[in-house]
Amino acid sequence: MNTFDNLSLIAAIGCKNELGMDGHLIWKIPDDLKFYREMTLGKFIIMGRKTFETMPYGALDGRKPIILSSKNLDDYFDVSCFNNVEQLLNFVSMTPEEFMVVGGAKVYEELLPYVKTMYLTKIMKNHRADAYFPLFNESEWNRELMLKALGKKPPCVRYCYTRKLKK
Repeated sequence: MNTFDNLSLIAAIGCKNELGMDGHLIWKIPDDLKFYREMTLGKFIIMGRKTFETMPYGALDGRKPIILSSKNLDDYFDVSCFNNVEQLLNFVSMTPEEFMVVGGAKVYEELLPYVKTMYLTKIMKNHRADAYFPLFNESEWNRELMLKALGKKPPCVRYCYTRKLKK
């Protein structure tokens, strides 16, 4: 499978790859939300319909949202919609700008094989979840530690930012 140099993803995951519960993020670490904002501002962000519908007001400001969904989404304004991965990847291949996959679990799973770079916040804690980041082969990725931190505000958990580049 071909990877795309302009296709990255960003996620905050727990020790067991936990992402979300009941359609919402389980990790709300202020510094990580700031990191997410900095990494996605001005970029195309790709998400599933459910993730789009749970975004808080203003969360898409300064970004170019793309929804990947098998459902017809004519009701949404100011977003681009793609009904399948092939159409989306064709658009990515013809666009020189950077794209960032932001979730949910199904979209991560569908697009992970094509991603060149992953920005993962690994939270050193377990949490009850019903949505998980897909498993991947660590040996296929070069890992670069960006920062280790201890949250200053609740939840005061240890976490680290890593960047993984496909070999």
